[in-house]
Amino acid sequence: MTVRSGRPLAGTVRVDGSKNAALPLLAAAAAVGRPVQLVNVPRSTDVQLMVTLLKASGFEVTRRQGGLEVAPNLGAVLLPELPEAARIRASYYLAPVLLAWYGTARLPWPGGCRIGDRGMELHFAVYEAFGDTVQTDAKGYRVRVATAAESVTVQLPFRSRGASVCAVLRAVAGRQRLRLENPNLSPEFTGMLAALRTADYDITVDQNAVTVEPPLSSTDSELAWTVPGDKIEAGTIAAAIAATGGTGRIEGVAGAGLTRFAEALSCLGVPATIEPDGLLISGPAGPAQGSLEAVASLDPDGLDADFEPALMALALGFAGSHVFADDINPGRHGNLLPQLAQLGAAIEELSPTRCRVSGPQQLSSAVVEATDIRTGSALIVAGLTAAGTTTIKGLDQLRRGHPNLPGKLRWLGAEITGDEQ
Repeated sequence: MTVRSGRPLAGTVRVDGSKNAALPLLAAAAAVGRPVQLVNVPRSTDVQLMVTLLKASGFEVTRRQGGLEVAPNLGAVLLPELPEAARIRASYYLAPVLLAWYGTARLPWPGGCRIGDRGMELHFAVYEAFGDTVQTDAKGYRVRVATAAESVTVQLPFRSRGASVCAVLRAVAGRQRLRLENPNLSPEFTGMLAALRTADYDITVDQNAVTVEPPLSSTDSELAWTVPGDKIEAGTIAAAIAATGGTGRIEGVAGAGLTRFAEALSCLGVPATIEPDGLLISGPAGPAQGSLEAVASLDPDGLDADFEPALMALALGFAGSHVFADDINPGRHGNLLPQLAQLGAAIEELSPTRCRVSGPQQLSSAVVEATDIRTGSALIVAGLTAAGTTTIKGLDQLRRGHPNLPGKLRWLGAEITGDEQ
């Protein structure tokens, strides 16, 4: 794919459904044991792979106009082999589903973006809290249902989204009561909880804990869930508009999930207005409001780590000294910084997970590679301001999270070519 700097981006665009929200919702749809109609499901490759894995696990997944239907296949009796699960990080969401239907889950070590050690130990501790047994080897792991306590308490040492999802889905799988302490409270997780409430689960949420009570009675009526718009795609598009000094509206995403991102834009002087259904970038940036500190956080009001790469690419063009940090994904800077350096970016590495960017800097075209989803999106933002034509390789990584991000930017006026699948 090639990206050429040019005129400011302008117009209105609508984001796709969120990959990070769709994946746990698909797993939850399989876990509840009832037909579920899911709409606004993105066609990103990670989501398509999860659909393939659900089918291989014995579920009927059919495409309807506007979405997918997930339903249990009562004819499935043999525990499936799922080697393709090694290609996706979120394959660990399948473990509770397999436990619900087979009593055993056997999965390879998860894949996905190579952005540092994101081990499975916390997930295994969740299963052990439920009384399950866990075995590991070089190829993967196996979880077996051993005991079935009526009520389980899980206390997480940090607000892991993956472990929070798995804990709730394990309770759903076993129809058990759960008290989850120190949960992740991202929109992707709380959105899954809201969906489960429509399946008659009694769920309460506060800053310190989530409690889950199973339904008092069972039913097989169909449920209807909606995948929310992708806040990270919205943030990436907003960064691209801001980098080019443009004006645009991004629709189809809850504005509340963009609060910290919009604050970061305002710090750079970018006029950003949160709307109920999106975000408005209204013209070229004014004077900076201060140096930006974009520190990824799992706190409920913190900055989502997936916003950080696009913000870094954007900040290269803005005056000031800006600090970026991502301790959640410790290998991400190792992917991103060398690629930005290929474009001429001068970035001071303070530690493997923290760096400082001083600007404004003028970037020059080069050949770079999308080594993971967020590095790819950041390189598009940077390429829109680099002199000349930037070539970005590794589009398969970008498509894992975004079905058509280049096409949306092209709709706004970006000169992007060669991104066809």
